[in-house]
Amino acid sequence: MDMTTYIEDCQPLLFNISSNGIWENLNSPDVIFGYSLPLMEIQILLIFTSVVMTHMFLRCIGISHIASYMIAGLIMGPHLFDLREKSTWKLSLDPIMNGNGPLRSFSACGLMIFTFLMSLRTSRRVVFNNGPLPVVIGILTFIVPLVVGLCFRNILADRINPHYMPPKKALAERTVIIVTQSSILLPTITYFLSELNILNSEFGRLALSASVINDILGVSFIVLAYSLGTYKNISHSTAYIDLIAPAVEWIVQKTPEDKPVANIYVHAVILTVLGSAVYSTVFHMKYLLGPVMIGLVIPEGPPLGSALEAKYEKLTLNLFLPISIAFSTMRCDITRIVYELDDILYNIFLMVLTIALKLVAGIAPCLYCKLPLKESIAVSILLSCKSFPEIFFYESTLDDKYISQATYSFLIFNALLNSGIVPVVIRSLYDPKRKYIGYQKRNIFSLKPNSDLRILTCVHKPGNISRALAFIKLFSSPNQELPIIVTVLHLVKLVGQIVPILISHNKKSKQLINKSYIHTANLAFRQLMQESFDSKSVAMFTALSHENLMHEDICMLALDQATSMIVVPSGRTWTIHGEFISDDVAIRRLNISLLERSPCSIGILVDRGQFLRKYKRKDHISVCAIFIGGNDDREALSLVNRMKHNQKVQVDVIRLMSNQETESTNWDYILDHEIFKELKDPEANKNIAYTERIVTGGPEVATTVRLLSEEYDLMVVGRNHGLSSPDFSGLIEWMELPELGVIGDLLADRDLRSSVSVLVVQQQLQE
Repeated sequence: MDMTTYIEDCQPLLFNISSNGIWENLNSPDVIFGYSLPLMEIQILLIFTSVVMTHMFLRCIGISHIASYMIAGLIMGPHLFDLREKSTWKLSLDPIMNGNGPLRSFSACGLMIFTFLMSLRTSRRVVFNNGPLPVVIGILTFIVPLVVGLCFRNILADRINPHYMPPKKALAERTVIIVTQSSILLPTITYFLSELNILNSEFGRLALSASVINDILGVSFIVLAYSLGTYKNISHSTAYIDLIAPAVEWIVQKTPEDKPVANIYVHAVILTVLGSAVYSTVFHMKYLLGPVMIGLVIPEGPPLGSALEAKYEKLTLNLFLPISIAFSTMRCDITRIVYELDDILYNIFLMVLTIALKLVAGIAPCLYCKLPLKESIAVSILLSCKSFPEIFFYESTLDDKYISQATYSFLIFNALLNSGIVPVVIRSLYDPKRKYIGYQKRNIFSLKPNSDLRILTCVHKPGNISRALAFIKLFSSPNQELPIIVTVLHLVKLVGQIVPILISHNKKSKQLINKSYIHTANLAFRQLMQESFDSKSVAMFTALSHENLMHEDICMLALDQATSMIVVPSGRTWTIHGEFISDDVAIRRLNISLLERSPCSIGILVDRGQFLRKYKRKDHISVCAIFIGGNDDREALSLVNRMKHNQKVQVDVIRLMSNQETESTNWDYILDHEIFKELKDPEANKNIAYTERIVTGGPEVATTVRLLSEEYDLMVVGRNHGLSSPDFSGLIEWMELPELGVIGDLLADRDLRSSVSVLVVQQQLQE
């Protein structure tokens, strides 16, 4: 008869939470460690001190924050500080209180909210719209390593050390390793792509779509594996979804368009998320299942999804997540890897085998679809890596005794190496700028006289619509002598979801975004093109993207549409009366990114609020092109040359020349001579007038430009002016908007007493 008695740790329902301060007992000030709240605060302080000190050194070599969190956890682990042990036996003076309990609960709450936000931000609608390749990659990278790995699972099972783990549990441990290495969690891919700033790239979209397929297969396999056990009552344990879904729909319908959701609803959703975790635990399921289910029920994006992200994202990423990662990593014991290496050696072999098979399964379909070899390898490596989301899964299997402490420690160490090394490897294999390098000429200067003019214009807000329309009208002609094809891209900040979306607004497309001004703009552009141009010469898109990655959407669309010029609004705005309002730093940053990597020429439009009014009221629009020299000025001149067929536009080309003569052997001089030879022909250019002015230095250039600004409605200038530019000393040092160049900065000056609008042109950069 078995007389063994099993005693479980019991936790008191009531214990001391807050203290009376460090002066409660002067003879024994460490009595403060007997209270749970001060103890947890000290633990959090130690963790963040370790995180800050670690990242201060690691950021110098390009290591990310996540790797710093893990290393901080190792420092706080059993090898150095041993925070968990000290919290239990030394810091906590209450013999019946587990010093790690409050910190564990705090970490679990943060993990619940993080998991909820990740599932909330996952797009279930358009992530599959990237063709069959990501579907094939996602299926193969899961099925191939899983099937082959399971075939190798039972090999050497008779040699399992019973002192290490019972044979049945050892086989279960091998299964966990095979399944976890075959699958990939979407937050892992999102983290690496965001770290590399390629979330919006074609490479990033491919990896995201493939990871979603792989993630769905992995989660489905795990649910099926557990369906005969604790998950057999899954329908009952998720019944609350039937109540939450109508409530969420009611909140969305109750919120007016373009208005924020009431805070009471946002906080109620978070409380429901925490309650769902408790509900899942009651049914003997993983507590994270509830937050995941609720996150999938709530529609991503505005109004509710974006409100939840805006309220809790920074708190979760900057407070909860570091604590959760560090706390989980503290359980890693590297010495157990050394002592039990013989016992986990076959587990390491299985992990290496599944990773190798996953790499092959990812590379093969990419090469079959004729992707470059380096990009194929990069996609496979990305789908094989592990990071902090897997750590939480490893910890769960450790708590359930599916894996040993040694295996857990090795898996944590592998995730740490992945977090530090994979971004470096991906950067070396994939350069997002490479596809935009201009080996093919995509600029207006290189266009044939009667070829199509393809322009991509970007819209950030409703005020940009009228200005873009007025600019496009400058190229209209009575007989459509020069065809123009316009692509309109509405840029919308992505909030409340992970996956960037590019929506095409053709007549058959469904309404995927609820913004009234976008639909109004679509109608306005279509009407303009029907009146002034060919009705088939307009295409409209909406890009939902992160602010720091919008340039990728613009460049990709410009490349796909074979545009010759991108026209974007500047970050500086005025009222319709010409009064300065503000500078939008985000738009300026976007424009700078476009100037660095645009696949074609680019123009930055600075409108002082009166350009459209002038176009409607005046019989003639006066346009001035300032020419100094260089590729950008030639591109600006080629652009205004396309306006000559509009009878309403009068163009003046003013060439600013210095006293220093340029040698005729200079290539720029030869190109300038050819373009002016055609421009000076009075019969071919009736609406264009040409004059020359001599300037000696920076002050005279500034005076001349300011005087000219009072005579025209629109001025077109180049951003840079080549070797023939005059001495700009005194002007470059005082530039406020360097993305506009010297002349553009003068014309966009907030103190300039003029209503002139400015278009700053940069010709396509070529290698």
